[in-house]
This record gives sequence, C-alpha cells and structure tokens, in this order.
Amino acid sequence: MALPTGYTTRNLLRRRAQVAFTALGIALTTAVLCGVLSLRNGFEQLFQPLGADEVAVYLRPGSTSEGQSGIPREAARIIIKERPEILRDSEGRPMAAAECFLALYMEKLEGGLVNAPLRGIEPASLTLHPDPPRLLEGRWPNWETDEVVVGRPLVNRMKDCALGDTLKLNTTPFKVVGIYEFDNAQGSEIWGPVDRMLEALDRPAYSRVIARMNDGVDYSVINEELEEDPRLSFEISSQSEYLAKQTTGLSGALLGLSVFLTLIMGSAAVIGTMNTMLATVSARNHEIGILLAIGYSRAEIFLSFLLESAQVGLIGGLLGLCLVAPFHGIETGAANFNTFTDISFSFQLSPTIAVTALALSFGLGLIGGAIPAWIASSRSAVDALRR
Repeated sequence: MALPTGYTTRNLLRRRAQVAFTALGIALTTAVLCGVLSLRNGFEQLFQPLGADEVAVYLRPGSTSEGQSGIPREAARIIIKERPEILRDSEGRPMAAAECFLALYMEKLEGGLVNAPLRGIEPASLTLHPDPPRLLEGRWPNWETDEVVVGRPLVNRMKDCALGDTLKLNTTPFKVVGIYEFDNAQGSEIWGPVDRMLEALDRPAYSRVIARMNDGVDYSVINEELEEDPRLSFEISSQSEYLAKQTTGLSGALLGLSVFLTLIMGSAAVIGTMNTMLATVSARNHEIGILLAIGYSRAEIFLSFLLESAQVGLIGGLLGLCLVAPFHGIETGAANFNTFTDISFSFQLSPTIAVTALALSFGLGLIGGAIPAWIASSRSAVDALRR
C-alpha cells in the first residue's frame, strides 16, 4: 500500500517555518536564474526582427562588426549603383544605403557616462527592413541639414535626447527633430544624415552598405565576384547571419553567468534542503517506526520523504517566479561587446524559462532530499520505535 498523497502535505504544514526558510533559499536561486536568462532572452529577441535573409550587409573583409569596418565612399557608391544582386524599386532605384556606425559619449539621466550608438543613414535605410521603423513624435530629419531622430529607449535613459533638444557631434550641433520606435537592436540608436555626420566627426569612410537582395541570390557566389573586382574590397553576408554573430558575445556571457550563479546558489540550496530534511527525519523517528510496523515498505517511506523534499523545491520555484515576474518588460541597458556601445533591451520572462526554473527547483528539492530519505527508509522498525 502507498502512503496517502496528503500525508506529505500535512507534514509540510506542521513545519511551516523550516519549510519557508528552505523554500526561500531555492526561490532565490530560481529568481537569479530566471533574471539572468530573461535578460539574455531580451537581448536575443532584440536582434531577431532584423535577421532577414533578403537583406544583405557589405563590410570590409575581416570585420566582425560594422564598428570595425571602413568602406571608402567611392566603393560604396559603386556597390549601390552597379551590383546586379541588389533589388530595384518600381522606379529602378537601388534599394540600398550607405551607413556609418559610431559611438557618442553621452551622460545618462541618472548620472554616469556611456557610449551611445550613433548611426548615419540615408533615406533608403528606412525602407529596407520587412518591419520598418515607426515615427512616434516629430518628423524624420532633413537629409541636407544637421538633424537627428532618437530611439524611444534613449529618451528615457540619456540626457539631451528629448524632442527639441540639441546634441553636439564634436562642435557641430544636431537638433533632435523626431522620436522613432524600432522593435530591434537599432531601436536604441541616434540616427541622422550619414554624410552630415561623417563631416561633423571628420570621418572619411562609411561603415557598411545595407541592401535588399533579389530572390535566389547565392552569397558565396557574390563574394567570389567581389574578390575578383579590384575596386571592391568587400565581404557580403545575409543580415541574419551577421546578427547571429553579433549576439554571441553578450548572450554567451549571460548564459555563462547564469550557469555559474546557479551552481553556487543551487549548491547552497541543496545543502539547506538536506539539513532541513535530516532534522525532519530525526524528529520523526517514532513515526517512521510506526509506518514500518503497520506494513509500509522502505521504498514507500523513501518516496514519501523524497516527495516531501521535492514539494519544498517546487514551492521555492513558484516563489522565485513570483519574485521575478514583476520585472518582465522592464527596460535596462548593457554594453554590446562587439561595438562597445550601450544597448537598451528589456527583461523577457518566457514560458520556456519559467518551466526550466521550475524543473531546476524541483530537481534541487529531489537532490537535497535524497540522502535524508534514504536514511529514513534504512532504519528498522524496532530501532525507530526505541528512539
């Protein structure tokens, strides 16, 4: 016969203080894991909407990011005007743009200085993506003047980024004439006319050419053609491939951090659970003896104590999720290791992360309760009744 399911629950209720303390340790482990993985998930989701195979990025050979790339202006114009793989619109104009990517040292609203991402763009830049940027306030810049638009997250984090403010690039003032929203990594940048920005910052070259491709292009073939043209020192890749490389640094660091913290805090939680369950076994020796005497098997007693410990773990997991859930959607910022600029993204607690955290907490409870459950089930009825 099996022990009733309510038996373990009643035992937990008899030890509310001990259970609460043990569950809190597991809850903190779960909360830390969920928090770091939610940050990682938010960072990765930031790049996913941009990852279109029909959009290509031309960079200088060997560049791992546009921040490291430099493309002569003449070569960029040859690419845009002459390359046959670039899609043309209904009026025959190439759907491509030359852009520059720079870092602007800016002061945060709460204090401190960070490198904010600054992007010089052309009118075509606004039309290349499947889901284009949206203007929330003001207007797009006049492409012949010193004007910029600012991504919505920066308005809430940086000084001089509100509509009507003025930013200085070196000594040249650029007026903020619009606030835009873009559901990806480029949504937390400052955009302005590329040639005006290069002139203000005394930069000679673009960072990249971005273009919409014709259907069925083979990037390996295009790269071979670019190598054979002495005028064009470029490498081309799909935007999805390029962005996959961009997420590797911070995403990998956050994953490593989550594993490290989980190992440290999880070990402490297992030890805490084990101590609690050992105390429980010691206090219930007489009860264990009675269970053995009336016919319950050692396996049933083992499973009963193990289930009790696992329930403590599950309670801790649910409590940990409750601690993290209010942070879902809250925006934060971190350094992009590829461009060394500050990037804004939000906590994104997904069902997968929640299930992973609950499985971890359940597992911590099982591990912490295994030895006490074995000790409880290994005693003889006579010895247990004597204690």
